[in-house]
Amino acid sequence: MDKDGPDLDERDPEDINGHVRVLFEDAFAEPEGSHTIDGVWTCSYKTFWAMKNCCYIVMSVLCGGPCACMWGLMFACQSMINIWCIRPCCRFYEINISCCAACIRTTVQCYLNPFCDAYSRLFSNIKFHHEYEVV
Repeated sequence: MDKDGPDLDERDPEDINGHVRVLFEDAFAEPEGSHTIDGVWTCSYKTFWAMKNCCYIVMSVLCGGPCACMWGLMFACQSMINIWCIRPCCRFYEINISCCAACIRTTVQCYLNPFCDAYSRLFSNIKFHHEYEVV
């Protein structure tokens, strides 16, 4: 949305609600040999579109504003919680865990590295010889 308002022509530019697009042909189809009278098919087509559009408009008018208000509030709360609670808590944790990581790193280097070095020297002279036998 820019400073002039929402784009009234392209209302779903990212196609995030493409899965809800329903055409008459998506819901109704008569196979060959099972056709109604052309007038019934045409009337059904017009009735489907009229009811779908009319109901959507009525529900949008009644629920659109309150839903927009509710979702605006929800996203505002989510932003506030992330900005003022979660991210500072994560940063606090990162700072404290870095001290623990330094202690663990030092402990591993002091106690485990000598054993690993000794075992690597102990097993470094072992040689494997493998031959494939063709049958």
